[in-house]
Amino acid sequence: MSDLPHSAADLLPLLTRAERLLSRRVGAVLATESLSIEAWRVLCLLADGLGHPMSEVAAETSLPPGTLTKLVDQLVDRNLVFRRVDPLDRRRIRAYLTARGRREHERIDADIRTDLAEFDTSRDGDLAGLLDALITRLHSRRAPTPV
Repeated sequence: MSDLPHSAADLLPLLTRAERLLSRRVGAVLATESLSIEAWRVLCLLADGLGHPMSEVAAETSLPPGTLTKLVDQLVDRNLVFRRVDPLDRRRIRAYLTARGRREHERIDADIRTDLAEFDTSRDGDLAGLLDALITRLHSRRAPTPV
């Protein structure tokens, strides 16, 4: 890798390449569990135990609503996720991990962390913080409207 400084414009190809390589590595662990990367993203979001509206799950996992519904149906069939009507807004459905889903998430998360342990350095931790800050900044600003 070059020692030349990178501008924000250079980030897209770098992040895309890193995401593909990391997804391939995590995907290999998930394949042994018959889970997709998309299913893993859903389980990770729901692992906070708060329950999330399906619209929020779709947005956070970058999945179209129809695709998310099918995926959550599969996770419900595997007894990893359940849905409930939102007590504050009966028009909304919230998704939660089941007790089994929580146990499976913890076990698989440990397997993934073990597989990726060679990459856990303080520098990678710094990178995670920088990416989180970038996401926050990008999320708070609107993209320019195409002409």
